[in-house]
Amino acid sequence: MLRPVATEIALFLAPFVLYAIYLWATRADVLHPDAWSLANLAWLTIAALVLMLGSFIVLAHFGDAPNSPYVPAHIENGKLVPGTSK
Repeated sequence: MLRPVATEIALFLAPFVLYAIYLWATRADVLHPDAWSLANLAWLTIAALVLMLGSFIVLAHFGDAPNSPYVPAHIENGKLVPGTSK
């Protein structure tokens, strides 16, 4: 359960981190309040929410089917077969 939550948190923080890197690359003052105006924060928040919503849609579309059985990793003919859900 930790990995999906960490993924969503990373997707939410990605636009803010990229904006901070942009400010640093353009030699702007990253910590100056004018660089983080309310309008900029609103757009970054919208971008973050769109990324999260997109990840939910992709997961719902391409993720495992509900109640699909999990086959754990096992050995076949001396080779490790990774775990899968069918």
